[in-house]
Amino acid sequence: MGPPTPKPNSVALTCGEPASIAPEITARAWLALRDNGAAPFFLIGDSDYFSSRASVAGIAIASMKISTPGEAHDVFPTALPILHRPLAVHPRPGVIDPATARSVIAAIDEGASLAMAGEAAALVTNPIQKESLYAAGFRHQGHTDYLAAIAGRQGQKCHEVMMLVARDLRAVPLTVHIPIKDVPAALSTELIVTQARVVAHDLQKYFGIMKPRLAFTGLNPHAGENGSMGREEQTIITPALNQLRAEGLEVAGPLPADTAFHEEARANYDAILCMYHDQALIPVKTLDFHGGVNVTLGLPFIRTSPDHGTALGIAGTGKANPQSLIAALTLAGEMASHVRR
Repeated sequence: MGPPTPKPNSVALTCGEPASIAPEITARAWLALRDNGAAPFFLIGDSDYFSSRASVAGIAIASMKISTPGEAHDVFPTALPILHRPLAVHPRPGVIDPATARSVIAAIDEGASLAMAGEAAALVTNPIQKESLYAAGFRHQGHTDYLAAIAGRQGQKCHEVMMLVARDLRAVPLTVHIPIKDVPAALSTELIVTQARVVAHDLQKYFGIMKPRLAFTGLNPHAGENGSMGREEQTIITPALNQLRAEGLEVAGPLPADTAFHEEARANYDAILCMYHDQALIPVKTLDFHGGVNVTLGLPFIRTSPDHGTALGIAGTGKANPQSLIAALTLAGEMASHVRR
């Protein structure tokens, strides 16, 4: 009889903004996932504050403080495992307190470090309130570029790429939080090629898709109509697609965005790369508003998050929908299983 099979590592979940809906959706996610065969997860946060917030929201839940991530697997079926990291203050639901900022940042740091060290199978991040973090020295647009900076500090080279997942749709916005008028200047053949390479690589590594099929939208209506409504398709996008084809990737496009997302069209690609934020986000949120997941590709570890914000206005009411966090935790576990295989 050989040695026992080692248990897979659990997923690390950060606390996010303490005053937000994060404690409530975390509690409901554990209730939904504890006995359905999903990958176990543990919370990095204040155990006492979490328990009080669950109680305020009317959620009956058991939790247990753990000392190491390795304990989470055995604890998870009966209690939510928590790496206890006390907050400086316990804010009221919906009322942010800058005194918690350093703890929020520290949870992200610790979760990323655990994932890079292999002590966590993946990292899932609860939503943060960025303005409350700026006073603590946070100088990043959000989680995505901050996680890339953490990896860079540890000598890991990465090119982070945002991918949104909703059911069978995986959509990548090539440009993200910039005004529409700035999109044409921000697009380049090099940008498209670089991000497409990352997407193809990570679809193989984390999704088990050995020959990824990538589609690309055009920038202009009707993909420019052969230059009559814009020439970016001819001067920027098509040269990128030709280069990717020469590298052996299966690509399609540039496609008119208004016909690229219906069910029959989605069957023809594994991921679609879009020229700007709303081109990717609108179909994702239309297809599955409550269950969309934000995935960061190009990092040296798996990272997902719910595709919504802190929802301070309903924090503490028990009304928060946990489906996006449940989907993010489930997807992180599935991605980790592909790596193990």
